Amino acid sequence: MSGTVKRAFRYRFYPTPGQAADLARTFGCVRLVYNLALQARTEAWTLRRERVNYHATSAMLTGWKRTGELAFLNEVSCVPLQQALRHVQVAFTNVWAKRARYPTFKSRKRSRRSAEHTTSAFRWRDGRLTLAKMAEPLDIVWSRPLPEGASPSTVTVSQDTAGRWFVSLLCDDVIPDVAATGAVGVDAGLNSLLCLSTGEKVTNPEHERRDRAALARAQRNLARKEKGSANRAKARLKVARVHARITDRRRDHLHKLSTRLVRENQTIVIEDLTVRNMIRNHRLARAIGDAAWRQFRTMLEYKAEWYGRTLVVVDRWFPSSKLCSTCGALAERMPLHVRSWTCRCGTPTTATSTRPATSSRRGSP
Repeated sequence: MSGTVKRAFRYRFYPTPGQAADLARTFGCVRLVYNLALQARTEAWTLRRERVNYHATSAMLTGWKRTGELAFLNEVSCVPLQQALRHVQVAFTNVWAKRARYPTFKSRKRSRRSAEHTTSAFRWRDGRLTLAKMAEPLDIVWSRPLPEGASPSTVTVSQDTAGRWFVSLLCDDVIPDVAATGAVGVDAGLNSLLCLSTGEKVTNPEHERRDRAALARAQRNLARKEKGSANRAKARLKVARVHARITDRRRDHLHKLSTRLVRENQTIVIEDLTVRNMIRNHRLARAIGDAAWRQFRTMLEYKAEWYGRTLVVVDRWFPSSKLCSTCGALAERMPLHVRSWTCRCGTPTTATSTRPATSSRRGSP
C-alpha cells in the first residue's frame, strides 16, 4: 500500500565565505536563545514552581532583542530563533511525559551546529534554495533528485565536526507500493552482523576496525598539540574526518540492509536488545558500538511504517535459542558453547541463527 510521508533529503553544500560567516552567526544565536530559554524555564520552576510555555519564551525573546547586550540577535533571521524555542518546548514535553531526561545547555564546542528554517525563512525557486538574510542561493550538490514537484516545508542547515556543511530538505514523498509476502527473523550479532531465519548471514563490515590505525595515528598527533593552538584545531579536524568517514560508511550499509529487508518481507521479527547495558562490557563495547544495532532497529521501524510492513519485537527474555521451531519443545539448558542441538523430535537447530545477543558475546572482533 503506497502512501505519502514526510521525508528528509540531505545534501552537502559549499557556502561562500560570506554565507559561512552568516550561518556561523546564526548557529551561535540559536544556541544562545536555546540556553536563555532553558535557563528562564528552569529558574521559573525552581524558584516559583511555575511552568513557562513557548508563548512566554517568545515574548522573552522580543525583550532580549531590545536590550543592548543582545541586540545582535536582530542580525539573523528570527525564524531559527523561534524554532529553537519550539525545540525547548518539545524537550520539556518529553520530560513531563517521562520519555527523556531533563534538557541540558548547549555547548559551543560539543553541541551540534544547526539552524532550522520554515517556509517564511527561505525561498525555493527553480531548484535553487536561498535562505533569509542571504542574497545568493546555496551551492548544493544534488547527489539525488528530489521527488517530482516536491517543495520543501522545512530546511535545516548544519555543520558537522569535520567542517562539512549539509542542508536537509523536508518534503512530501510517495512511497511506492511494493508487494511482499512471508516473514523473516533477524538476529543481530558481532561475528555476523545479521543472521536471518532464511539461513543467510550478513558479514560484519567492521567499519571502525578498517580505519582504526588511521584514527589512532590522528589521535596521537592531536595529543601532541598545544591546547588552544591553531595546529591543534587542524589536528582535531583530521580526527573528525576519520570519524565522519566511518560514520558515513556505517550509515550507508545499514540503510541498504534495512531497505532490502523491508521491501522483501511483509513481517520482520527482531529482538529487543538492551544495547545500553550490553555496551558496559569493556571488552565488547567498541565492537557493539560499531555494529550500531539500535540505529539499525530505528531504520527498520520507520521504513516498516512507510511500506506498511509489520515489525515484531520479541521480548529479550523469550527463550528463542532453547525453543524447537517444529514441535515447540523447550530445552532445559543451553550454555554459550553449544552452537547447535537436536530436539527429541529430530529437528536440528543452530543456536547462532536464533540466539541474538548471547551468541554474539563469544565472538569479540
